[in-house]
Amino acid sequence: MKNYNLIIVFSILSFLSVKAQNKETNYKKKVLDQTEMKLLSSYYSQDGENASVSGGIGSEELTDIASTIVVAIPLNDDDILTIDGSISAYTSASSSNINPFDGNQPADPFVASSGASRQDVWSNVVVSYTHSSDDRNFNWTGNVSFANEYDYTSIGFGGSVSKLFNQKNTEIGLKANVFLDQWSPQYPIELRNGLGKNLLPKDDGGKFNLSNYIIEGNQEYNISFTNFDNLNRNSYSLGISFSQILSKKVQTLFLADFIFQDGLLSTPHQRIYFGDIEDSFIENFQLANDIERLPDTRTKIAIGNRTNFYINENLVIRSFYRFYTDDWGINSHTAKIETPIKIGDFFTIYPMYRFYTQNKADDFYLYNQALSTAKYYTSDYDLASYDAHQYGLGFKYYDPLGKFNLSYLKLKSIELEFNAYERSQFNYTANIFSLGFNFTLEK
Repeated sequence: MKNYNLIIVFSILSFLSVKAQNKETNYKKKVLDQTEMKLLSSYYSQDGENASVSGGIGSEELTDIASTIVVAIPLNDDDILTIDGSISAYTSASSSNINPFDGNQPADPFVASSGASRQDVWSNVVVSYTHSSDDRNFNWTGNVSFANEYDYTSIGFGGSVSKLFNQKNTEIGLKANVFLDQWSPQYPIELRNGLGKNLLPKDDGGKFNLSNYIIEGNQEYNISFTNFDNLNRNSYSLGISFSQILSKKVQTLFLADFIFQDGLLSTPHQRIYFGDIEDSFIENFQLANDIERLPDTRTKIAIGNRTNFYINENLVIRSFYRFYTDDWGINSHTAKIETPIKIGDFFTIYPMYRFYTQNKADDFYLYNQALSTAKYYTSDYDLASYDAHQYGLGFKYYDPLGKFNLSYLKLKSIELEFNAYERSQFNYTANIFSLGFNFTLEK
């Protein structure tokens, strides 16, 4: 679940990003002349056969419909209040199998259960305040956020500062954020005997009992399971950026991000199967030997570069590269190229390609290969070694004069984007369609 959330969130941020160029004038220009509103909707689907909820085997089929609204309100010449709200509703075959025995068909990791955990809603809101200096060479932003899903709640706060100098050809930025999360664990159903009815899912009424089922294979299924004591997860991030206009046709930006996490970094509903213990089954579903257990700290470092090349008035090449490393043993490389092509005065198309590669985490094990003697283990294939390719095509209509109006809303732009994603080593694919509108609010 965290993988697709991550994909959706990054797609929305990329889709809504706006690049602006300040021009020196003889008067103090407002940072934002009118209230702006952006509307974005997206449809995301994925499929695969290495579901982490069922220990690295099973359907990863998932669909998600998300909507985002961003309203930027100029408070005066220098200050802007921005409210960013998102909501997404998903249906997941993988998460449905937290309890695979609550459906009307035999339990099977490749078949979605019909219980309540098959679907949920994720919601998020971010409120930020931005102030710019009179000469527009310095600005700062503060933000607070709240997010909620069926198994966790998160609050966050942070801020950023940026400074322009060298006749606005150079910019240095600094940002920091803190996220404080609280898990509401949804352990695999077969491990909950003895943990108390308060941990049983809402849809089973506290009636699940292993003794009511026929266990095949290892019939001496008697797991000594312990739940997590610490249910907090904290994330602290620091980002540094340096941008430089090298010439009339080349602009570059260097980025560095440092993230430290502590607390419950394991996902409580992701099963583990031990290769040195005989397997136990109910119907077609293998019973968990344990849940994912990972270190309670993680340090991440990423450095990257974005460079834009202006070829002519109709063509720009945008390139991106990032190197990532963490103390869980993952090193990754990301490369992306995007080529906006202007067609006429109002239309732009932008094909894009992204390549990603990573090695596996130290504690990753393929399905049914973890050992009961290990301290840490996971079969989350997001932590496996793989290469990934993403192909995209976008279309933008831009109307600076706002010829099309909807009551008090004047249309500035429309964007339509499609991306297809695949992993080379595994049968995993994903697609996302995004549609966005940018309006100004007429007084």
